[in-house]
Amino acid sequence: MTAITTILLALLTGSLVYCVLTVLAARRYLAIQPPTLRFPMPISILRPLSGLDEGLEENLRSLFEQEYSEFEILLAVHHADDPAVAVVEKVRSEFPGGPPVQLIVTGESPGPNAKAFSLECLLAKARHSLLVMSDSDVRVTRKMLERMASEFQDERVGLVSCPYRAVPGPSLWSRLEALGMNTEFLGGVLVARLLEGMRFALGPTIAARREVLEGMGAFDRLKEYLAEDFVMGKLAAEMGHVVLLSSYVIEHHIGTQGFGASLGHRLRWARSTRRSRRAGYWGQVFTNPLPLALLLWAVAPRFWPVVALAGVFRAAAAWAVAGWVLHDPLTRKQWWWVPVQDLIGFFVWIAGFFGNAVQWRGRKCHVTPDGRFQVVR
Repeated sequence: MTAITTILLALLTGSLVYCVLTVLAARRYLAIQPPTLRFPMPISILRPLSGLDEGLEENLRSLFEQEYSEFEILLAVHHADDPAVAVVEKVRSEFPGGPPVQLIVTGESPGPNAKAFSLECLLAKARHSLLVMSDSDVRVTRKMLERMASEFQDERVGLVSCPYRAVPGPSLWSRLEALGMNTEFLGGVLVARLLEGMRFALGPTIAARREVLEGMGAFDRLKEYLAEDFVMGKLAAEMGHVVLLSSYVIEHHIGTQGFGASLGHRLRWARSTRRSRRAGYWGQVFTNPLPLALLLWAVAPRFWPVVALAGVFRAAAAWAVAGWVLHDPLTRKQWWWVPVQDLIGFFVWIAGFFGNAVQWRGRKCHVTPDGRFQVVR
């Protein structure tokens, strides 16, 4: 047996163990019952906007439709002529007796992370101490605020982030990316939660107590980080607060993307993760057994049965996440694309080790070794 064969066998064995851990982690996550809301807490929703995301109108409407006793909605754009402003006014006109709404024009961000700057401006205007920060491409049901508030009934909880189900646009590349998010990404989150607890947060929707944010230096401290969500959860945990993975699943509408845009988004995520969570990024070699099994088969054809074995383990792990946790209709209907997505994801993971440049909202940025980034152009 050659050294390469031995290494691939070891890696594949680790990957199969990881699949088992994914199933166990999903069951552990689902075993926790959401708490009952005993005393409602006033909530400020903070949502930065920039341009016309696909489905923006429906995403905003889902905030106005919340069935909750007391909340306000604060929205931010960088310029008054942003096309998102017209969408905000249209949706606001549909709810004349709805929650208080503020639309803030922030101007250009002085730091590289424009989202963190918008959140800093929104935080200064927010009236309440419980804050729900939500991206413009997020859509929720009417019970989202009630569930989030219930998870803060425990005074030890300082920050909560939501798992998300990616909803693609009609393009093939968008569907493949969504399949990767729904069958692989959350599996890594659940395994990390199982093994070490939540010491990080997920970006699309995060809720936090105001005093926790202010204790970490708020968004002024986060404005130079590309993965400010990860850093926010890390700092909250280091401060001694409990960080939770919410029992509430949001919808993350990633929109229609061609090959180039999808690849750029994946590389940005990969290179950001490599800088923010180095050991975890190396560990992603175990998250997907199919490419490892195919490599082993290529160098040692007698091991062909491992491809079928890897397929079974991968299917079990994928369904534990996409089926049990996310209730994802895309994976249920188009599961045969998962092996294709796995191969693409494997090559993107390798590419993530090379280079430090990323594209973010039309800007070229350079990611530094500590996870900060600088705008190049």
